[in-house]
Amino acid sequence: MSLMSHQQKKLEDQFRLLCDDLDHYLEDNFGKLYSLHPNRLKRGKAANVSYDGLFSTGVQFTLGIGSKYGRGYILDITMVTLDSVDENIKNEIESLAAAFVQEKLPLYFPDRKLKVVKDGNIYKLVGDFSLGYLH
Repeated sequence: MSLMSHQQKKLEDQFRLLCDDLDHYLEDNFGKLYSLHPNRLKRGKAANVSYDGLFSTGVQFTLGIGSKYGRGYILDITMVTLDSVDENIKNEIESLAAAFVQEKLPLYFPDRKLKVVKDGNIYKLVGDFSLGYLH
């Protein structure tokens, strides 16, 4: 039995679709930069894009305590490799990912005012996440 409301499930499902789109974008542009972790499947070999290839993407809710932006969803981008990842490359990937998500937000959440912000050293989605607002 799920404790999640229908509206919350719709919101989470849209986030998953957006993150899958982001995963494909990152794989297309950066997927060959580093070797995969030995236990990681090659891109396209798992039932879910989060479980194969170099990238795993998602969002995590945060209350935003101590943040000037308050609550929102942290954009989580994980590179699944044992290689040492250059900090400049990591920053470039995160910056381009944030821009990609910002561009796609109106497609996945057309009736919401959402934006991607840099909050300290993380990117976060902020705006209207009210559950009564979904259709």
